[in-house]
Amino acid sequence: RPCSTRAALNGINKAVVDRIIRVDHAGEFGANRIYAGQMAVLGRSAAGPLIQQMWNQEKEHLKKFNELMIAYRVRPTVLLPFWNVAGFVLGAGSSLLGKKGAMACTVAVEESISDHYNNQIRTLMEEDPEKYKELMQIIKQCRDDELEHHDIGLEHDAERAPAYSVLKTVIQLGCKAAIYLSERI
Repeated sequence: RPCSTRAALNGINKAVVDRIIRVDHAGEFGANRIYAGQMAVLGRSAAGPLIQQMWNQEKEHLKKFNELMIAYRVRPTVLLPFWNVAGFVLGAGSSLLGKKGAMACTVAVEESISDHYNNQIRTLMEEDPEKYKELMQIIKQCRDDELEHHDIGLEHDAERAPAYSVLKTVIQLGCKAAIYLSERI
């Protein structure tokens, strides 16, 4: 349930909350585009139902962050059009390596995002855990889902993808850059 605007904006550190919600919205948007790209390539394969299951969870995350954007009056990143294309290309491109490539992408992204969510939880705990209780719960739930996706990727041979360590490193560098930019722009 979205919180009321008055309650949401009362006494919060607006700069911190804006940054968190903006970047998380961008991240969930990007994740949706990654899974859309994976489904475009592998949707009719045996991996399709597994990818769809993870994508369905990402759709719920995006829905929640869309609600938070409104409740907290946060503008989206201006980079959404870029993340739209980049996410789809990453998902489709990694899937061209087959199921293992798609799972390697999932592991790399979800590991980065889980670490990012943990950093946000620490920030909110330092600010005021009671004041940010609802936002922290949402972030924790998303993080737990991302960790589940990470583990699913490992269980489905992500580490056996061609050039796994290079692929993972490149994707994670991209995630760090996306996080940095989406927090600020």
